[in-house]
Amino acid sequence: MNPAEKPTVAVIGLGIMGGPMAANLVAAGHDVVGYNRSRPAVDRLVEAGGRAADSAAEAVRGAGVVITMVPDSPDVEALALGEDGIYATAGRGTLHIDCSTIRPDVARRLAAAGAEHGVRVVDAPVSGGEAGAVEGTLSIMVGGEEADVEAARPYLDVVGSTVVHVGPAGAGQTVKAANQLIVAGNIQLVAEALVFLEAHGVDTESASAVLAGGLAGSAVLDRKAPGMRAREFAPGFRIDLHHKDLGIVTAAAREAGVAIPLGAHVAQLVGALRAQGHGGLDHSALLVLVEQLSGRAGTGD
Repeated sequence: MNPAEKPTVAVIGLGIMGGPMAANLVAAGHDVVGYNRSRPAVDRLVEAGGRAADSAAEAVRGAGVVITMVPDSPDVEALALGEDGIYATAGRGTLHIDCSTIRPDVARRLAAAGAEHGVRVVDAPVSGGEAGAVEGTLSIMVGGEEADVEAARPYLDVVGSTVVHVGPAGAGQTVKAANQLIVAGNIQLVAEALVFLEAHGVDTESASAVLAGGLAGSAVLDRKAPGMRAREFAPGFRIDLHHKDLGIVTAAAREAGVAIPLGAHVAQLVGALRAQGHGGLDHSALLVLVEQLSGRAGTGD
């Protein structure tokens, strides 16, 4: 390949987050080949100007950069370490950017395994939800070797507006765990505040506007409160995934000997909502549980 040419970028996992990220890379002029277990997502990438692969291995062959965006640690491990996985298939010097949210210890293990195969690995989990993925404004916390992170930066800058190298391999996933802890707690408190306001007959749209202008303001309040007020819980980020992420947080906190009493309580609430069959709803559906606990289910605004 001519050094002046941009390497092919393989994107594996074209769901709610990965699909828009791949499309933004195409729009930025990159040659993008994508693979997803369900074909419609691949077809959407092709419509956006990307190319299709029929398997992960096919996507990886010839790619200089591989981006993975899949649900959980075992998914990334299977893709990276399998017999026909990324590390067995990719050429030496290939850059693997894992944007999934997985356990920090798994991220460290993948970095070590990649190095054995001559593959440079960075963990680069993202925050910002579907809207951030579509708009290319994700916040990306990156772990890995300095040189590898700098090599990944041109691609991460396309899909994110805040890209920060936070430390060695696994550090990105540790910061993402902290992010998910804060987001879950924030959503829970917004849910409680809305139900509290409704119980007192206060107009929640006006209340949200003034709260957003003060110390209670947050990205969660701005992005999630309108849907919560309308009881619209189409998934931008599913309860199932946040349940998984809070499992990562609680396990990592226990391993480090750190107490997270409020976080552990919210993790239980998320688990309870999932157990009721609401795992496919957006995580803002924590409002549903607050209403149930308050005896106000279905009362609305």
